[in-house]
Amino acid sequence: MSGRLEGRYIAVTGTAQGIGLAIARDFLREGSDLFMIDRDAPRLEKVAMELEAAFPDRHITTAAADLEDKPRIAAIFAEAGHRRPLDGLVNNAGVNVFHDPLEMPDEEWQRCFSVNLEGAWACSRAVLPGMIARGHGVILNIASTHSFTIIPGTFPYPVAKHALLGLTKSLGLEYAAKGIRVNALAPGYVATQKVIDWWNSAEDPEAARAETMKLHPQGKIATPEEIARAAVFMISDECPFMTATCLVIDGGVSVRQHA
Repeated sequence: MSGRLEGRYIAVTGTAQGIGLAIARDFLREGSDLFMIDRDAPRLEKVAMELEAAFPDRHITTAAADLEDKPRIAAIFAEAGHRRPLDGLVNNAGVNVFHDPLEMPDEEWQRCFSVNLEGAWACSRAVLPGMIARGHGVILNIASTHSFTIIPGTFPYPVAKHALLGLTKSLGLEYAAKGIRVNALAPGYVATQKVIDWWNSAEDPEAARAETMKLHPQGKIATPEEIARAAVFMISDECPFMTATCLVIDGGVSVRQHA
């Protein structure tokens, strides 16, 4: 039985851990070949070797790159495209940047937008010409509930994520008639290492964890694997009439008015 992504060649950024790694694993399981990108070269090579052992019939290529290095991004995608046309792109890599607005250094504002918005655009700009030439392709941006809600104390991260949703909608409309779909996923809290580290940084880690769970109607948060399953759906041919839109996966937390 063929997988839902059989024969595809898909690029995923931020694949060395967390949601990106879960997406990579699910894409391979569904038949895709992968172009894996991450700034952490040693960890990227380690997980790529593990995935190659688990999925020996799949072809995996890797490139270490920081999304702030735009010439490097253009170069690695050009090389990947010469080897084989890319059918899809998942802009997953991002960075948390939280500051008091008036105390934030200018370089932190720049870092937030350089990675979370400009990085997604740099990758998209690199793959779009090939997709347009072939008349098909899918771009999926991993956004966040920060794309349409605000948590005080997280500035300027939600500003960049709001902009990422705008990028999604704009590109989705610009290239819909050319056979390109551009969508976003908006996870809420996900049990990644970043979230675990955030709990552990609190004075009472267990209390911090319990407070997070209390916010959610289901009394739990998502796993990276749950986000990955949605990514498979959005990058596959199962939603051909969905473009310029955002699928929210947050257990209802962004709908809930009071905890």
